[in-house]
Amino acid sequence: MSKIIERLVCCRLVAYLNEHNFFPTLQSAYRRFHSTDRTETIVLKFVYDVLLAADRSDVTLLGFLDLSAAFDTVDHKILLDRDLHVTFGLCGQVLDWIHSFVTSKTQSVSFVATNLN
Repeated sequence: MSKIIERLVCCRLVAYLNEHNFFPTLQSAYRRFHSTDRTETIVLKFVYDVLLAADRSDVTLLGFLDLSAAFDTVDHKILLDRDLHVTFGLCGQVLDWIHSFVTSKTQSVSFVATNLN
């Protein structure tokens, strides 16, 4: 049941962020009709920017970041108070639900020993 609710909240939140133009123009993830499989758009933008920089005799630097576990290092208080509340205008039950979601998670492991003899 929690996965269904999570999916519904995600859909509503993404719709809100789209409606208020909070997504960066070139972001593909979490956006309808912006497939992350279409990397050629980003590659073309990068090559175009590098060529423009070369024409201006500018130095080009490219850095790759692996952000796959970045959310694990986010300070939840800053995320909730500054980012979601102040920057994106989320408040009330929505902010309370997200607070509960990111701070009240528990994990457990069960082990059942059986005798196969």
